[in-house]
Amino acid sequence: MRYSVKGLATSSGIAIGPLWIYHPIHISVDQKPIGDAQAEWQRIETALAMAKSQLETLQAKALEMCGTAEAEIFQAHALFLEDPELLGLLKEAILSQKENAEYGVNQVVEHYAQMLLALEGEYFRARATDVRDVGRRILYCLAGIRLEDISLPDQPVIIVSEDLTPSDTVQFDRNKILGFCTVKGGPTSHTAILARSIGVPAVVSAPLPMDKIQNGTIMVLNGSTGEIGITPDEAELEVMRKKQAEGQTQWTKMLEAAQNPAVTYDGKKVEVVANIGSAQDARQAVKNGAEGVGLLRTEFLYLDRQSLPTEDEQVAIYSEIFEVMGDRPVVVRTLDIGGDKSVSYLGIEAEANPFLGWRAIRMISERPEILRDQLRALLRAGINSDLRIMLPMVSNLEEVEMARAIYDEARQSLLNEGKTIAQKVQFGMMIEVPSAALIASHLAELVDFFSIGTNDLTQYTIAIDRTNERVAKLASPFHPAVIALIAHTIRAAHAKGKWVGLCGEMAGDPLGTPLLLGLGLDEFSMAPKSIPAVKQLLRSLNSADCEKIAEHALTLSTTAKVEAFLKESVSNL
Repeated sequence: MRYSVKGLATSSGIAIGPLWIYHPIHISVDQKPIGDAQAEWQRIETALAMAKSQLETLQAKALEMCGTAEAEIFQAHALFLEDPELLGLLKEAILSQKENAEYGVNQVVEHYAQMLLALEGEYFRARATDVRDVGRRILYCLAGIRLEDISLPDQPVIIVSEDLTPSDTVQFDRNKILGFCTVKGGPTSHTAILARSIGVPAVVSAPLPMDKIQNGTIMVLNGSTGEIGITPDEAELEVMRKKQAEGQTQWTKMLEAAQNPAVTYDGKKVEVVANIGSAQDARQAVKNGAEGVGLLRTEFLYLDRQSLPTEDEQVAIYSEIFEVMGDRPVVVRTLDIGGDKSVSYLGIEAEANPFLGWRAIRMISERPEILRDQLRALLRAGINSDLRIMLPMVSNLEEVEMARAIYDEARQSLLNEGKTIAQKVQFGMMIEVPSAALIASHLAELVDFFSIGTNDLTQYTIAIDRTNERVAKLASPFHPAVIALIAHTIRAAHAKGKWVGLCGEMAGDPLGTPLLLGLGLDEFSMAPKSIPAVKQLLRSLNSADCEKIAEHALTLSTTAKVEAFLKESVSNL
């Protein structure tokens, strides 16, 4: 039977192929009498620990597959497991009210979900889905069920479901996904965000007759318009295949052009590079036209394990990535981990404000050997590379001075051992903290370059916790204070003859391209999938016009005014 419905377009592209209906495993939750409340609480504690471990694994997988912002979804889920109110309610349910573990978890999680659903807006409905995702994971752990054991059919399919949680979306093999289609959800749902990150067409909130469709039925999904066709006739298929081919042709042309430098209409060359977290990412970056790496995240080396990676382990992994990139520059961010990520073997303790706590470069005063070993590995692996080492979360000069001393020590120790080391090395730092931006002229005397991390710079400037779902939507890199700090950083660096890159999500946002070009940014670093479009846009821009755009944007008083002005400016270019 043929159906045509329309949902909300959330990730562009056209998918054509057999559909596969995903039914999450349902666990029956009944209230049962218990004899030993303490034993039941022990079951809860074991399940919470297991769920936390699984989320750490998913976070590492999302970091490698999608990026930092998407990985933070699972970081937020893990933090929910540590929420004092949640734990208090669970203890009351089990130890005081003598409820069985499954029933207690279900009641407490649903209490949280209903609180979010009571708030108006799609955003809070999406967050309720996240809460229920965490609750389902705990129930699965109690029942001994692993989400990771669920596999797709052998052939690529369009995944259809009532709804998909972040855990569902990340667990599927990317090579077997043609598209996503859900009956529920909205454009701010994590399914939509993850679909865009991995470049899969997706439609949500589609009124599908789930009781009338079957696995293997041919579906046409248009992630650009939201239109869906089930068992289309040959004429309809012909039209959609033609559109799909046209889209692929356009992408192919853009991809081919991306292999050329990004030179503006008036002749200014701009470096466009990639944010990566693995050798696979590096290969995709080269394919998409990256002229180098502006951010190599190294956290994946330290997550989902019980001990520090050895120096030799690090050398092997870095060498593979450097080999892929050849003579292109590679900016490697040293370990950016801390109170916001649970890594027990590092001695990280729970903190009231982990994003303001013991993390990243702040760890070196107590654990200098971690940075020293990483620097030794990078110097050994980068012998034929354009290696650029970058410190995260710097807030004062002393941190840079200490790190440089450790770098000098690592370098000298390798020379003393007779090891061959990288000769072409730059030493830089990230601008993520307002204090660093404000003293950029002083910091520029200690480093070779800056890279602005707008995700964290925005968070710290506006005092927004990006993992707090109720305020995260307020965080915008187009806030007047944030763009003022970016402008100040670039001016300060250029005055000292140092170059500046930007590796936050803003770099891949077409809305920010003319603004950043006008502010004088030297390097744009982004997810590999964004490179072809940003390069194409840069070639159409006149840097003198963009300077005027940036100059005016800096005079505006609100985020809304900045964004409206930039939208108008981009449409007129």
